[in-house]
Amino acid sequence: MTEQNQTKLGKTLWAIADQLRGAMDADDFRDYMLSFLFLRYLSDNYETAAKKELGSDYPKLPLAGDDKRVPLAVWYADNAADVPAFEKQMRRKVHYVIKPEFLWSSIAQMARTQHAGLLNTLQEGFKHIETESFQSTFGGLFSEVDLASPKLGKTYTESNAKLCAVIQKIAEGLADFSTSVDALGDAYEYLIGQFAAGSGKKAGEFYTPQQISDILSTIVTLDSQEPKTGVKQRLESVMDFACGSGSLLLNVRKRMGPHGIGKIYGQEKNITTYNLARMNMLLHGVKDTEFEIFHGDTLANDWDMLREPNPAKKPAFDAIVANPPFSYRWEPGEAMADDVRFKSHGLAPKSAADFAFLLHGFHFLKDEGVMAIILPHGVLFRGGAEERIRKKLLLDGHIDTVIGLPSNLFYSTGIPVCILVLKKCKKPDDVLFINAAEHFAKGKRQNQLTDEHIAKIIHTYQYREEEARYARRVEMAEIEKNDFNLNISRYISTAVGEAEIDLEATHGELVEIEKAIAAAKAKHNAFLKELGLKLLP
Repeated sequence: MTEQNQTKLGKTLWAIADQLRGAMDADDFRDYMLSFLFLRYLSDNYETAAKKELGSDYPKLPLAGDDKRVPLAVWYADNAADVPAFEKQMRRKVHYVIKPEFLWSSIAQMARTQHAGLLNTLQEGFKHIETESFQSTFGGLFSEVDLASPKLGKTYTESNAKLCAVIQKIAEGLADFSTSVDALGDAYEYLIGQFAAGSGKKAGEFYTPQQISDILSTIVTLDSQEPKTGVKQRLESVMDFACGSGSLLLNVRKRMGPHGIGKIYGQEKNITTYNLARMNMLLHGVKDTEFEIFHGDTLANDWDMLREPNPAKKPAFDAIVANPPFSYRWEPGEAMADDVRFKSHGLAPKSAADFAFLLHGFHFLKDEGVMAIILPHGVLFRGGAEERIRKKLLLDGHIDTVIGLPSNLFYSTGIPVCILVLKKCKKPDDVLFINAAEHFAKGKRQNQLTDEHIAKIIHTYQYREEEARYARRVEMAEIEKNDFNLNISRYISTAVGEAEIDLEATHGELVEIEKAIAAAKAKHNAFLKELGLKLLP
């Protein structure tokens, strides 16, 4: 399926969503729309595996007469004794089971016929998928999809009718397109972006704009590339501790190739967004054994995997990307002062947890790893505890690059942001500053970074090239003189100097102008004389 058609599928589905959601908030309708798209993916994947497993025993289409059952339902009815063995095999192969009546094709058929039991069947189907998956991969996956919500309708009948209309339209929209993993995954990402645009400040909880995601994912994968051959080496692990819908992690995977990452790790505090991330992984063909997304509080560090007390066994990641909440208020408590993540640098202030998020990620970075994190500009210059943390990171040689981005790139905030690139074993004894704040395309709602803008940032970072008013490598001695303030304007001037004026040349230009005026005046007076009018003095 071409990229153009993949985008068209996303736009088709968004038009359906925009048409059908009515007065419902974009956030609420998003959960229904994306869950149905995910059910379609699971069903297609399951039916494909069932065809392969059953071979010639899989019922052929079309069925006889007016039989509208899906083929797998026919096989279940005719082979009841073999069903347990079949489902055991499916759990081994695809790691989940979907009863025929809960498959998308069955649900879509119920929607087309306005079946009164659709809502109940969906509720049972979601519950079945959550509980019948291998090792609870899908546990709680549909927990935030409230099919009994009054937002769908005041009565069961109204809610059922609304669901019938939505599912029927989605089925019709999908019918004209390939529903491969790539197509559905891209459509899912497109819809997340569109819903984010309508969510305002809430969008920051689950969505990193694609253009910024491209920059971060490229930065952390550049060092995996062999300089001579250009071949990317495998990343054993990549982590996003505030992963939202998982788009940043998927972007890293896309650049490394499906087999270029050993395992993907993510953490997300918001339960709805956590479910979106898991769906997003599976929709992009990431097997359930290839990722682990944890629902929990990053700052509290409540993920058991990360709480290993033995430093020798502490988990560490090759690449870390993150877009944590900006200047999030937190309550660290006295015990946090001895937390291994913060002990050597100190605690971030209660008013802004930006450095707490940074130090959390940095603690779990491998010695040869790369971390790229999006933060508000305040981390570059604010004083107090943040100044002390910034100073230690600089003196220890861990801050590699500071990239200033334009304002108004996010749906959730208009403030300008920066990207900090950190390494535990960085080689150059300087910090690269890139001032990309004035390099953008003006948009109707948000500013945009074009492919050229992104390529320029990446090229400058990769080769550490200096350019007037854009990029500069600054020695630590100069940063120290500036009290470890990393405000980009201190090191890169954007002022354009006034051009020197050549007085002799300017005088010559004025003389020529005066001659031209005299000639024009003489010509004009000649016309006035012919007409018998008064001449100009």
